[in-house]
Amino acid sequence: MTPERGALNVKRGFWLLLVGALAGIAYAGRIGGGKPPKDALFQYETAISGIVLYLILLGIAVTLGRGLPLREFFALRRPRSWPRALGLALGGYVAIFLGAGLLLQLLDAGDEQGLTPDGWDSSRAGAYAANFVAIALVGPIVEELLYRGAGMTLFGALGALPAVAITSLAFGLAHGLVLALAALVLFGVVTALLRLRTDSVYPCMLVHCAFNATSLIVAVAV
Repeated sequence: MTPERGALNVKRGFWLLLVGALAGIAYAGRIGGGKPPKDALFQYETAISGIVLYLILLGIAVTLGRGLPLREFFALRRPRSWPRALGLALGGYVAIFLGAGLLLQLLDAGDEQGLTPDGWDSSRAGAYAANFVAIALVGPIVEELLYRGAGMTLFGALGALPAVAITSLAFGLAHGLVLALAALVLFGVVTALLRLRTDSVYPCMLVHCAFNATSLIVAVAV
């Protein structure tokens, strides 16, 4: 085994350890603490803690990529064709919205995460806006860098199928949900395929941000 291949295997091991820890913490928290309060998205504490955790996760991911060109490691490069990439991103967004929505409906898992508020509270709009930034911007960017960026790079040498399967399952498990797991894995599969087709993580970020933003808007609009 060459030193380069050995170093890559070590990074794969640490990546698996990291995402495994995230899944373990998520499921342990779900079992021990149950669902978050219904007004969690109207609390500044939710946004602050979320952003801090995402920044810590980003720091760990960057450390994992040390010794490699970080732009390549995270697939932070222009798509081969922006018009084609945007078209594929739109198709991916629709596929996720319809496919995940159908799975959530069939499995009665729409509110399993417990973050959907009972309605709009204009007196706490600032806190909701802060959580919007955390969930529809910071979270998707960091998650895409970790899974479709670093994950697809690390496991891509094993083949497209293993890379898609490993990163998609890890992404789903990291949310600590049971009924909604299939929908989350589907989300991971679609965005991983988008990463493969465009050779870039940027379209994946666009889809993820758009999906989360839509979900947050719909949550208080209906």
